Amino acid sequence: MFQTLYSYFWWEQLWLPENVTWADLEDQDGRVYAKASDLYITLPLAFLFLVVRHLFETYVATPLAGLLNVKEKIRLKATPNAVLEKFYAATTKHPKQADVEMLSKKSGCTVRQVERWFRRRRNQDRPSLLKKFREASWRFTFYLIAFIAGMAVIVDKPWFYDLREVWKGYPIQSMLPSQYWYYMIELSFYWSLLFSIASDVKRKDFKEQIIHHVATIILISFSWFANYIRAGTLIMALHDSSDYLLESAKMFNYAGWRNTCNNIFIVFAAVFIVTRLVILPFWIMHCTVVYPLDLYPAFFGYYFFNFMMVVLQSLHIFWAYLIIRMAQKFITGKARGGLGAARGSQSDREETDNSEEEEEAAAAKNGPLSNGHPVLNNNHRKTD
Repeated sequence: MFQTLYSYFWWEQLWLPENVTWADLEDQDGRVYAKASDLYITLPLAFLFLVVRHLFETYVATPLAGLLNVKEKIRLKATPNAVLEKFYAATTKHPKQADVEMLSKKSGCTVRQVERWFRRRRNQDRPSLLKKFREASWRFTFYLIAFIAGMAVIVDKPWFYDLREVWKGYPIQSMLPSQYWYYMIELSFYWSLLFSIASDVKRKDFKEQIIHHVATIILISFSWFANYIRAGTLIMALHDSSDYLLESAKMFNYAGWRNTCNNIFIVFAAVFIVTRLVILPFWIMHCTVVYPLDLYPAFFGYYFFNFMMVVLQSLHIFWAYLIIRMAQKFITGKARGGLGAARGSQSDREETDNSEEEEEAAAAKNGPLSNGHPVLNNNHRKTD
């Protein structure tokens, strides 16, 4: 049964144009072609990336955070309360008004105290500023290196200047060593992002990020199987061209460099829109949708590849909406405190009300806290 499924999965008419077989893509006369087995190495490389990331965040990003004076915001701790803690852990972190009133009776706290307890408790679970900075530093470093490497791989190729060259001789197109390593490293990195997404800073676009990572992994893998390597290298380099700008803007935001952050974000927004909403759909997707039909009839692989491109493009439109909205706030001066959101990252901001902000300011001024209140010299504490 397994052999039957295997045969159906690798049925040539699914992956290749008509009158082309896998035998045509076997290595010969010094010409090397992409093989599905090549991608096995990406899984151990993904775990190697996780190790390298840990070392980078510990020995590079953390000292860099210190140099840039990345400071943690003082967070008031929720007073231990078994009733509220049980509801928080087992039911919801965001109780409705009826729940708040019920918890107020059970815990002996006022409604105001219950609401404040949940705000503080949620803030305790939020990732620290240092964690956010370290993650952004790692992604910035990878995307910048990947973009430079990607441009080095494709800038001297004829299909970089003439997109019709992407399909010249397809699918009998041999693979270059630089293309092999570019693919393996990019795919391994996205595997590592997928493996670590549960422990990384969780943002409001968490589901969209998962869809993006999965779609990217499928698209890269499929383009390798079907020998869409020339188109694949163009698409990967195009994506890397703006991502490092976003991560650098986040880094400066976490460091408190508001003007630098905002200026970089505006540049990022412009590059993102040009590359993802103009070049990708009107040049690259036109290349993958229109030009192949001049050479061979459409087949399943053609439809599948372009369907995954549409999925990615839909995500780009969603993120572009968020980015344009944030850029508009920067330009009009309505954005408070710099980059608080990009690709749905408004969730980076903590929940506070005016009274809590006043308490935090007092905490920063007066020093130690006990259960979220300043400790007074007469051994008495303020009460809610």
